[in-house]
Amino acid sequence: MKNKVLQLGLLAGALFFLGSCNKNEEVSLEDNIDQAQVNSQINNLPKETLSTIEKSSLLVMREEEKLARDVYITLFRKWNLKVFNNISNSEQTHTNAVLALLQKYDIADPVGNNEIGVFENEPLQELYDKLVAQGSVSLLEGVKVGATVEDLDIFDLEEYLKVVDNQDIIYVYQNLTKGSRNHLRSFYGQVLSQNGTYEAQFISQSEFDAVINSARETGSW
Repeated sequence: MKNKVLQLGLLAGALFFLGSCNKNEEVSLEDNIDQAQVNSQINNLPKETLSTIEKSSLLVMREEEKLARDVYITLFRKWNLKVFNNISNSEQTHTNAVLALLQKYDIADPVGNNEIGVFENEPLQELYDKLVAQGSVSLLEGVKVGATVEDLDIFDLEEYLKVVDNQDIIYVYQNLTKGSRNHLRSFYGQVLSQNGTYEAQFISQSEFDAVINSARETGSW
């Protein structure tokens, strides 16, 4: 399967204009997640034979979740908007969950000790640089970048869920997708509070509309 993120180097010029400091700024760390409990749930599921696509998906998602975290940390430093800080903490849980799977299956971690904004995956490195540049233009551009990251994340996770069958990977990807839907709701609220607009870039517009018009999902991490 050709991962959509590989195409984003060509599409990243279509980023946008970001949101403000009031609506949905209260987003939490996805209900005070206990990372040790998440890892325990992952490790309690069976360790099954790993397919090539499952392995490649884990390597991509480990860095794609780090990308989300790093973009939000960087934009929080730029704009001091709390939603970036809150969601970056949630993304740390997400990338740690994928790391737990890599460790479970004895796969070398592509992140290692890499600092914020440093990636082994070249398309992700290019994407990070473009997202940060776009999100630094204005606060509206910043929150639109947040919506774009979550839009892409949902798309990639849903594509992977079509082709993976290991129970532990499905469990993690379903939770990451739920978390990303919550994040998309929050960033879209910020876009509206800045009098901006956002249209789906990766998932369908009908799916996007269904997400933003539904309530925040509980029990995710």
